[in-house]
Amino acid sequence: MAEVATSATSEQLLVVVDPVARRSDGESVRIAKDVLGAGAGMKLCLPDGPEEFARALARRGARRPVVVGDDRALLRAVSVLHRQRELAACGLSLVPVGGAVSLARSLGVPTGTVAAARAVLDGVERRMDLMVDDSDGVVLGALRIPPLSPSQGAGAGQEPVPDAEDAAGRPWLRTCQSLVRTLVPASRPLRPVSPPEPGPSRLRVEVDGQTLVDLNQPVEAVSVAPSASGVASVEVRPVSVGAEASPLLAEGRTVTVSGAHFRYRADSLVSGPVRTRTWVVREGAWSLTVPAGA
Repeated sequence: MAEVATSATSEQLLVVVDPVARRSDGESVRIAKDVLGAGAGMKLCLPDGPEEFARALARRGARRPVVVGDDRALLRAVSVLHRQRELAACGLSLVPVGGAVSLARSLGVPTGTVAAARAVLDGVERRMDLMVDDSDGVVLGALRIPPLSPSQGAGAGQEPVPDAEDAAGRPWLRTCQSLVRTLVPASRPLRPVSPPEPGPSRLRVEVDGQTLVDLNQPVEAVSVAPSASGVASVEVRPVSVGAEASPLLAEGRTVTVSGAHFRYRADSLVSGPVRTRTWVVREGAWSLTVPAGA
């Protein structure tokens, strides 16, 4: 992990650049470093993997951490600080760099590199709710059952399978792909097999201990997202028979889903399969820097 210190000013930043961001968009990373370095004292960390990423945050001292990366990098930083039990007292900042920035946008962070870097320097901290599950996992935005893209998650807590953008930054992956193409006879080309579409599920959904839907009612989808302060909004879409069934809506601090094995997509990760999972909303559990007046 490379570390570079700049001249000190009243503001001290720890800028942690996610390795995927460095590979996918080095020019945006350079611009972010230039803008941040011109406006504050900065210690730059270039971790090579998740362990060094976590170590850099643990050693931040009094510096304010700034993550340069995509939604997955932000989620990784929040998860690390949550496990260290330091999330509530540590304000985070983000400069989105990478292909997946929809979560950052929904949280109020500018997706332009210069605008985001300036917001780090001139913005304000906004306290935000956090959903924590019974395996100590965190959700910043929304979760959905079943996942919109089941093929993008290999298992619980794992990141999505590398896409074409990731492969571009991983020469070894391109080499393996080329080797596979070489070994497969030309007369028998491989045909991609699409994953089966998720079908109706039989799930029990409970909100603050009250059953919203039970196992006798097949459902098409369940979504949970932060709503009012300290409360999650839950929507269950029952399977339609004839006329379209109206969604079942509820709000509460605790949401439990149980039943047959299911997978779920929370932020940018697909997790599961699990038989039961409980999420609890923690009000104002973390803070993120956003533009003033946003």
